[in-house]
Amino acid sequence: MSTAKAARIHQYGSNGVRVEDIALPEPQAGQVIVKAHAAGVNPMDWKIRAGYFQQMIPLSLPFTVGGDFSGTIESVGPGVVEFRPGDEVYGYAAVFTGGSGAFAGRILAPTASLASKPRSASHNEAGALPLAGVSALQALTEVLKISAGHKILIHGGGGGIGSIAIQIAKHLGARVATTASTAKAPYVRTLGADEVIDYKHQNLGEALSGVDAVLDTVGGDTYTQSYQVVKSGGRLVSLLEQPRPELMNRFGIEASLQFTQVTSERLNRLAGLVDAGVVKVHIEQTFPLEKASTALQYLEKQAPQGKVIVTLG
Repeated sequence: MSTAKAARIHQYGSNGVRVEDIALPEPQAGQVIVKAHAAGVNPMDWKIRAGYFQQMIPLSLPFTVGGDFSGTIESVGPGVVEFRPGDEVYGYAAVFTGGSGAFAGRILAPTASLASKPRSASHNEAGALPLAGVSALQALTEVLKISAGHKILIHGGGGGIGSIAIQIAKHLGARVATTASTAKAPYVRTLGADEVIDYKHQNLGEALSGVDAVLDTVGGDTYTQSYQVVKSGGRLVSLLEQPRPELMNRFGIEASLQFTQVTSERLNRLAGLVDAGVVKVHIEQTFPLEKASTALQYLEKQAPQGKVIVTLG
């Protein structure tokens, strides 16, 4: 049985995370134990800590925070042949997807959401990628079906998902518009954005029209306003909002809510894009495991440019 330091939620709220020793069971079929080097911090992590998903994702307290990770395999379960001890991997191991949680020195991870780490990425960079990178890849290639000549609007271009989505969309040959703050405009242009809309000072409907697709990472009023900028027959996918049938019918577009699934196949495709130089990860801030609670608060209160990481030593 493995032991590790882990950041665990003992009660919902900003003061409910404690770093403590835990014991991990031996890996079973379809599982591995990973010595973790870095864990990405995602908005879902602080929202789970805040208790927003208690009804949707009922979990027994305490549990370890986090899903994204990068590290080195220590041991494999019976019948696992695609990975071996010593392999550098990255993936997703949230408690509600069959893992043990990523904010820990050792992680029990399902092989179904695991892949070889991109060779050209550091562990910090790889640890930032799984959920944000797969969300962008799944939305652009499988839902919106972006190809050369398309024009796409990506909301929140300076964030974790948006920053990766801009790069993938440009690689696919699309013309990219994105919403961002004035401060982040130079950053999103370096990622490849052709047009930047300052969401604080510009009206979306007046600034843009006739796009083929929208990727929404923001929700709320931004989501509902997006219907009017998509041309008839276009597509809109949100990571937060349910489709609005009345708006779909009025504007003649297809809308959907994406449930991102981090799979080995998608992670392998994402790693290929990283190693080809298509996707680069920007890490704004890193925190040690002992400051995991601070990392969650930072992501909740700030608007990071790129990703936030917990380093696991």
